Amino acid sequence: MPQKIIFATQRYQYLKDRILSISVPSWENGVIEIRDFPDGEHYHRIRSNVSNKEVVLIGGTIDDKETLELFDIAHGCIQNGALALSIVIPFFGYSTMERAVKYGEIVKAKTRALLFSSLPGTASGNKVIMIDLHVDGITYYFESGIRPVHLYGKTFVKEAALELAKGKPFVLASTDAGRAKWVESLANDLHVPAAFVFKRRLSGEETAITAISADVQDKQVIIYDDMIRTGGSLLHAAAAYLQAGASEIAVITTHGIFAGNGFNKIKDSGLITKIICTDTHPAALTIQDDMLVVKSVDKLILDYFDTLQYPK
Repeated sequence: MPQKIIFATQRYQYLKDRILSISVPSWENGVIEIRDFPDGEHYHRIRSNVSNKEVVLIGGTIDDKETLELFDIAHGCIQNGALALSIVIPFFGYSTMERAVKYGEIVKAKTRALLFSSLPGTASGNKVIMIDLHVDGITYYFESGIRPVHLYGKTFVKEAALELAKGKPFVLASTDAGRAKWVESLANDLHVPAAFVFKRRLSGEETAITAISADVQDKQVIIYDDMIRTGGSLLHAAAAYLQAGASEIAVITTHGIFAGNGFNKIKDSGLITKIICTDTHPAALTIQDDMLVVKSVDKLILDYFDTLQYPK
């Protein structure tokens, strides 16, 4: 089994540190020297020896700077003789831009996948590992022999739901019918009812909720959504469930992005009592509020590597 060495981009150092704190001693801490120049250019130097080692690199595609830093470090590890490369992308940015709706629209999820597909191969191959993708089909955008891996945070969602329920009956719900099958599967595992809302699009930016699929009268409703961006869809759904008689609304999300002051909008609405999310996006870690609980995906990542079998 090759020795593992782990690196991370600047924005994801926290996740690397968590993994190192609970991993077996064979995981080596990879050291990178990074400097920013006044003209906006960036300097990277891999200080650790990666030759004939399995490189695990953690970073997101949360913005263009982060994406290019992730690509540059990955390419540098390959150039310096990495035996294998596993790029862990906890949050795959542009995941809602997975198809063109209007003529001329650029499918950013695909262009990001093609960027990482262009990396030279290592002797034991390259992998991209992603968590709770917004659309499963994104994995098919990767080319050139790179192996995409989609990790599901099902255990996290189930544990979070039981934590929020505190032993009381609840309904597991989604913000729309698009996530209904996923939420129904989770609800079946938990032996609780599932619910979702039906929407009618009024315009390009506005939707109206027309119906709810299940009885939520006097019940706690726990909404699961794979990501919270601005919180608009979540608040519409929460208001609909409360209007239908729900006693309380709590929320679970894998990716807490909270763009555009999203968290404060959710809190100030008074519709939601608690949110549990993961640390797949660094924005969640900047929020210090009792309403938000952040769980780490460190064990999910480690469990994946622990299950791999290497040829002798």
